[in-house]
Amino acid sequence: MSDSALSAPRGVRMVTVPEDRDGQRLDNFLLGQLKGVPKSLIYKLLRSGQVRVNGGRVKPERKLLAGEVVRIPPISVPDENAEKPDVAQGLLKALAAAIVFEDNRLLAINKPSGLASHGGSGIRHGAIEAMRSLRPNDNLELVHRLDRDTSGLLIFAKKRSALRELQALLREDHGAGIEKKYMALLIGRMPDGTMDVDAPLHVGLRQGGERHVQVNAMGKISISHFKVLQRLDGHSFCEVRIDTGRTHQIRVHAQHIGHAVAGDDKYGDESVNKRLKTKYGLKRLFLHAASMRFFLNEGRDEYLLDAPLAGDLRSVLDKMA
Repeated sequence: MSDSALSAPRGVRMVTVPEDRDGQRLDNFLLGQLKGVPKSLIYKLLRSGQVRVNGGRVKPERKLLAGEVVRIPPISVPDENAEKPDVAQGLLKALAAAIVFEDNRLLAINKPSGLASHGGSGIRHGAIEAMRSLRPNDNLELVHRLDRDTSGLLIFAKKRSALRELQALLREDHGAGIEKKYMALLIGRMPDGTMDVDAPLHVGLRQGGERHVQVNAMGKISISHFKVLQRLDGHSFCEVRIDTGRTHQIRVHAQHIGHAVAGDDKYGDESVNKRLKTKYGLKRLFLHAASMRFFLNEGRDEYLLDAPLAGDLRSVLDKMA
C-alpha cells in the first residue's frame, strides 16, 4: 500500500465495548476497529502491550465484555477514500450463485475449491472479503473455516447473536455441538462399516511458515468417523463425520489409517494422485464439506444445511463408476 493511501497517525483512542460485541475476541474486535490494517501489525501491537483492556495487558484471544474499555494506540489506517483493490466480478457472480441458504441470521455458500476462507499471507481476497463486497449492507462474520483446497458448506453469521451461539456450539465438547459431514474419496480399500479414529493432532510449522499437522500424543483431541459408501476402482468413496474441527483433521486422520484423501498433495500418495488425474481428471483434493446440523435460539430452531457435491468431483465419480 502506498504512503498516499494512509491517513495521518491517529491519537490514542479509548473505545468502550458495545453490547453487541460482548464475548468477542480482542483480536477480532481490533480487526473491526482498524479496518484494512494488516493482521500482522495488529498482533504486533498486542504482543508489545500497546493495546490494553481496562488498563491492563491482555492476550489476543481474550473475550471482551460489554462496557470494558479498550486502548487503541496511534496507528496509520487506510484512507477510506483511497482506491481499494476490487474483488473480481467473476468471483462475485460465482459466489452469488453458490449461496445455498439464507435467513435473517445466517448465510451459507457452497465454497469452491481454491478459495481461502479469508485473506492474508499473500491472498488478497478470501470468501469473507468477497462476500462482504457482494453484500455490503450485511454485517457478515465468518463462523468457521474450510481449508482452501476443500470445497463445500461455509457459513457466515448476519447477526452477532447467531455468531456467539454458533461459536459456543463449536466449543461445546470440542465441537460436538454441531454435526458435520464431509464426502471424501480415500485411496485404497477401506474396511466395511464405520471406522472411528481417535488420534490427537498437533499443528507444527515447517520452514517457510507452512502448517503441517501430525498425529501426536501432545496434540489436541481429534475424533473422526469414516463410513464407506461406494467402492470405485479399488478406492473408497466415504462419508466422514467429525466430532472436532482441527486443522487438516480429516486429511491427517485418513493418512494415519493408511487411506489418504485422493488428490491430497500434502499428506497423500503422489503416484496414486497422478494416476487418478490422468485416468479420471481429478485435479484437486477430493474433500467436500457436505452438511451441518445444529440448533439455535436456545435449541428451538433446527438448521440442516447442505451443499451439493462439487461438479468436478461428481464428474470424477461418474467416470470411476
